[in-house]
Amino acid sequence: MTRARTRTKTRRTGTRTTGSTGVGPIPLSPRSTAALALVTVTGIAAFTWPFLAPPGSQVAAHARDAPWLFAGLLVLLVAVAAAAVAESGLGPKAVAMLGVLAATGAALRPVGAGTAGIEPMFFLMVLSGRVLGPGFGFVLGNVTMFASALLTGGVGPWLPFQMLAMGWFTLGAGLLPGRERLRGRAEIAVLACYGFLAAFAYGTAMNLAGWPFMGAMASSVAFDPGAAVAANLARFVAYCLATSLGWDLGRAVVTVVLTLTAGPALLRALRRATRRAAFETRVTFDGRTG
Repeated sequence: MTRARTRTKTRRTGTRTTGSTGVGPIPLSPRSTAALALVTVTGIAAFTWPFLAPPGSQVAAHARDAPWLFAGLLVLLVAVAAAAVAESGLGPKAVAMLGVLAATGAALRPVGAGTAGIEPMFFLMVLSGRVLGPGFGFVLGNVTMFASALLTGGVGPWLPFQMLAMGWFTLGAGLLPGRERLRGRAEIAVLACYGFLAAFAYGTAMNLAGWPFMGAMASSVAFDPGAAVAANLARFVAYCLATSLGWDLGRAVVTVVLTLTAGPALLRALRRATRRAAFETRVTFDGRTG
C-alpha cells in the first residue's frame, strides 16, 4: 500500500489538537498579497519606464536621474513587501530554512563567474519556490540576491532591480499549477520549461534596468530620451542581441540541465525537510480536558 504524499494529521494531546492546513511555510494573507501586487505594479513601471514616458515628458527629461530614483523606491517597496509576507507566518523553522537556502544560493552564484551562463543558483530558486510556495519564494529570491551581492561585491544601483527580478523569478515557480499533486517526470518537465523561459525573462528585465544607464557610451543601441517608442524598442532589441543573448541562453540551458539531472533528488530532499520541519502545523484548542 502506498501512502499519499500529502495528508492531514490530527492528534489530541490533553486539551489541544494539531492539524495541517496545506498552505505552505508562509501563507499569503490579503495584506501580503496586496503588498506584492503594489510592488509588482511599481516594479513593472520601474523596469519599463523608457517605453512608458513619451518624448518631451518630465520623466524623459530626467532620464539620467530616473533609474536612481526608481532604484531607491524599489529598495523601500521590496522591503515592505518582504516584511508583509514574512508577517504572514515566518516562524523560526522557516527562518532557518530561508537562511540555509539563501546561503546556498549566494554561494552558488559565483560558480562559473566569467563563463557565460553558468549560474546554478537559478535552478535552486526554481525548485525552492516550487516546494515552499510563492510567499516564501519571493522572500527567498530577495534575500539570496542581496546576500550574493554582498558576497561578490556586486552592490550598486542595479541591486534593487536584481532583488525584485529574482523575487518574481522564485515566486513564479511557486505559482505553477499542480504543486500538491503533480509529481515525477511531468513535474520536472514543467519546472524545466519554466526555468528556461524565466531565465530569459530575468535577463531581459535586467537589460531593461541597465539599459538607461548607458547614456552615450553606445549611441547606436543606447536609450534615447528624445526618440519615439518604436525607435527605442528597436535599440533595446539590438542591445539585447548584442550584449546578453548568449549569456541568457547559457543561463537557461544550465537551469534546464540541472533541473533535469539534480531536480528529482533535490525536490525529494526539500519536501522531506519541509515535512519534518512541520511548517504547516497549526495548534488549536478543543476545550476538552483529560
